[in-house]
Amino acid sequence: MPIGPDPGVPGMRERLSHADFLASARASAPAGFRMRSHADFEATLERILRRHRAGDPLHVFAYGSLMWNPALEHDAQFRARIHGWHRSFCIRNFVGRGTPECPGLMLALDRGGSCNGMLLRIPAPKVGEEVALLWRREMTWGTYDARWMTAWVDSVPVQALAFVVDRRHERYVGTLSPQETARLINCGRGVLGSCRNYFDATVQKLRELGIRDVAMERLHDVVHAHQASGDALFL
Repeated sequence: MPIGPDPGVPGMRERLSHADFLASARASAPAGFRMRSHADFEATLERILRRHRAGDPLHVFAYGSLMWNPALEHDAQFRARIHGWHRSFCIRNFVGRGTPECPGLMLALDRGGSCNGMLLRIPAPKVGEEVALLWRREMTWGTYDARWMTAWVDSVPVQALAFVVDRRHERYVGTLSPQETARLINCGRGVLGSCRNYFDATVQKLRELGIRDVAMERLHDVVHAHQASGDALFL
């Protein structure tokens, strides 16, 4: 059963569409911050689209902010599940929702387990334009790899595009303790806002969709306990 399209939070699409987005992103990156080269950026996009049949809609698997702020034109959403990957706060964030002085954490798909999320269906006439914007959002920074995988909508397999962590990247942190994860989620803040808002919005969207993610719920308790203990220091 499809879910009505979610327009998301205003502003993201406009930023991604701006002609100077890529140049501005590179100019604002901290010193020593490794980003994907222009050649690699274009090559990854070409490689993915080569395996998509022209004239067909394209499905994107959403597991984090793409669920609640897609910034993509899509005509349907479906609850879906993938196997072999799980939702994990495993990328240290120095831009967007963190800084080198106070980094945050961002979600990715990491190997193992399974993940419940959403499929966003991009209609065929919009695939080129929308995937180009999606590439700016997910592939500029170099921490994600794009790949095709099978998502299951009920018992129906659907080929879907998903973004998984590049474990070779220096910002990949693997599995941190719940306490350290909570500390970074509560502390990270950057030009796009706080890591805590990103976390809370993701948990809220999962609950709205009726998706029970036990790991996220447990982390939610630790994040709130960490904040409470930090606030107590100032009483």
